[in-house]
Amino acid sequence: MTLLSAQEGREYIIESLNTEDEELESFLFSLGCYEGEPITVVTFRKSGCTVSIKDGRYNIDNQLAEAIIVKE
Repeated sequence: MTLLSAQEGREYIIESLNTEDEELESFLFSLGCYEGEPITVVTFRKSGCTVSIKDGRYNIDNQLAEAIIVKE
């Protein structure tokens, strides 16, 4: 499932990144968003969501959240 389908406050494991854009993939990697890493949706907003990765919180838009595939 994608990050947009995730529940707020629940920790998931990133399974893969569904993007062919190398720049976007590099950006996500710089945030610590890569396969096997835990990620938590802190809150959803109309334009995206706030996620917690490692020790940081980041605001990502819906398009980016759709590209992050997670598993429980």
